[in-house]
Amino acid sequence: MAISRRTFLVLGASSLGLAACDSAIMGNGVNSNAAETIDARVESSKTYLLERYPGAQSLTANAKGVLYMPLVTEAGFGFGGAYGRGALQINGMTVDYYSATSASFGFQVGAQQYAHAIFFLTEDALQKFRSSNGWAAGAGVEYATPAQGASIGKDTTELDPVVALIFGQQGLIAGATLQGVKYSRIIP
Repeated sequence: MAISRRTFLVLGASSLGLAACDSAIMGNGVNSNAAETIDARVESSKTYLLERYPGAQSLTANAKGVLYMPLVTEAGFGFGGAYGRGALQINGMTVDYYSATSASFGFQVGAQQYAHAIFFLTEDALQKFRSSNGWAAGAGVEYATPAQGASIGKDTTELDPVVALIFGQQGLIAGATLQGVKYSRIIP
């Protein structure tokens, strides 16, 4: 059976993309079910976030709960996907563990890793998240950029019940977004 040049190039590029992501996925906790690993990564990313973006301190102080996703790995070549695991903290204590997954289709080539935190600023928003069977970030979520993370103020926290901050991006795909990401409770 002969393979066309186009098929060969697509398969080769896909293989390279998967090979590049292999170490990223292994570092994401896919092969590890230890809650301690997730907790350590959450604490590390939380420290990074609060030290690097001082405005996140007021968000954390005002939040009824914060979902920390310390490492999300995203890769795509036409079709794409992302996966990560993290923890929901209330009053600085982990109460639940969550996975974040998404799938996409379109013009995309490459891989990236990033972290994000979702701040639930009202009790109602937190309860809707916790009681849902697979919550998806969408309408009603204010997205802050890392630059805004240094200066997010009281006006943001009074207007928006949920604020998401994406930080620590590394990789070859431009622009991480939480649109279409589904969060599901897991037992690590």
